[in-house]
Amino acid sequence: MSTTSDTPRPLRILMVHGYTQSGHLFRAKVRALEKHIEKAFPAAPKPGHLTSYPGGVSFSYPTGPIQLLPSQIPGFDVSAAQGDETDAWAWWRIQGDKEPYVYAGMEKGIARVAEMLVAEGPFDGVMGFSQGGAFAGLLASLLESGRLAAFKQAEKEGGMPYPESLLKKDANGNEEPIHPPLKFAVSYSGFGISTQPLYRAFYVPKIETPLLHFLGSVDTVVSEERSMRLVDACAAGRGPEGGVARIVTHPGGHFVPASNKQYAGALIAFIRESVDQGDSGKAKVSKEENVEDMDMPF
Repeated sequence: MSTTSDTPRPLRILMVHGYTQSGHLFRAKVRALEKHIEKAFPAAPKPGHLTSYPGGVSFSYPTGPIQLLPSQIPGFDVSAAQGDETDAWAWWRIQGDKEPYVYAGMEKGIARVAEMLVAEGPFDGVMGFSQGGAFAGLLASLLESGRLAAFKQAEKEGGMPYPESLLKKDANGNEEPIHPPLKFAVSYSGFGISTQPLYRAFYVPKIETPLLHFLGSVDTVVSEERSMRLVDACAAGRGPEGGVARIVTHPGGHFVPASNKQYAGALIAFIRESVDQGDSGKAKVSKEENVEDMDMPF
């Protein structure tokens, strides 16, 4: 991994794009949000200002491994397409006409992210949009302590195996994840994955990693039911006290509210609380609220 003792420690965030996007396109859409986070975690703090991340913030933007055809892109004018080449990518493709879906290529998507974890990690957190928001929840789950054992048990009952791309051998020859647990995860317009029993171990036991959910009140792409499926996959679910799930609702649709200071403030407050927790315990941020009711850090 890329950290050395001579390099100031940055806050490392993995950024996972949505279906039909790419890493560089996603970055272009959330550059304003990057700037808010960089301001909150400056690389060169003022004299006497203590920080756990003197290296500032580092963002990594992988691109999904599955290139989409024009016919696989919702709303794409196939008649106007020039050939089959697009700059539209996915982490997996749905198979089936209705729930429970099976996801084709999921192992490739996980393997692509695993490459990034090794090359540019360790990461403190992950943020994703839409399919990437769903993926953020999956990755947080996969890297948690005890999740490997849950997958092994579920595999005996017909569940998918723990992804090999995320495994390594420890000094005693035992398998373990290639990356430590994440400190936080953020899902913008994300959703809970298929109810197909094949994927049960992602959410059973529930996700303990602090996970912040941004939901658009008029999102017509991801239904409220699917969004709440991810919320309920977290340890606190919709519970009012002492858990790790948090919901921020914005009055928009299927997008990242990147330039709005209030929503950036909600994100930064969550990140600060999550990284400050360290190994001392779980962030207690389980209440659902509109951003207008929140105490903002600026």
